Amino acid sequence: MGQQESMSVRVLDPVTTSPGLWQSMIAVLRRDLRLSVRQKQDLLNPLLFFVMVVALFPLGVSPESDFLREAGAGILWVGALLATLLSLDHLFRFDYEDGTLEQMALQPQPLFVLVLAKTLAHWLVTGLPLVILTPMLGMMLFLDGNSVAVLCLTLLIGTPVLSLIGSVGAALTVGLRAGGVLLSLLVIPLYIPVLIFGTGTVMAAAGGSDVSGHLALMAAILVLALVLAPLAAAVALKISLSAS
Repeated sequence: MGQQESMSVRVLDPVTTSPGLWQSMIAVLRRDLRLSVRQKQDLLNPLLFFVMVVALFPLGVSPESDFLREAGAGILWVGALLATLLSLDHLFRFDYEDGTLEQMALQPQPLFVLVLAKTLAHWLVTGLPLVILTPMLGMMLFLDGNSVAVLCLTLLIGTPVLSLIGSVGAALTVGLRAGGVLLSLLVIPLYIPVLIFGTGTVMAAAGGSDVSGHLALMAAILVLALVLAPLAAAVALKISLSAS
């Protein structure tokens, strides 16, 4: 019953009723957020996975405070990366299966704008909660206050990049039955620069270095992803739809 209700929301909540581009983007964003709230497992699974990765790492490697303080930024960044990857397969799949994605592709509004709205909704329900949980988990890994603050800032800049890059991979694999594995193979290599800069910024802050250059570089990556990723995802969706 709940699944039928969520599908009806996708069909009955039209994108084209709003006359302007901005209104259409807001309509898609609100619809995706409403669907995410109704499907609570999609909200909780990435968060639980993130907490489990961070909590189990000391048990499997070493509980020493000095080691955890040194490796804490990398642990949290890898956990956030994998948690984001866990939810990417559902970014376009439900809309693809019930035909809503085809309706979006036929709208007068540019498809990349609607893709950007869906990606923003994905970040709001996945990436932002990970950032909110980070201070508590950072204290569990014995990170100092300055390192935790810088780590939260890097995740606030970096997790939207993960969602944007992931949207391209999700668009390419949306029509495949076993798309989750291929999605991971496509996206993880593209995540490596964000992971390196994110952990490197925290390590530089822990060493007392100026991190303004690191943050500026991450912000530049975010701007580049904002410009290019929705366009690439829109093209990939059209290819996937034409091949289906």
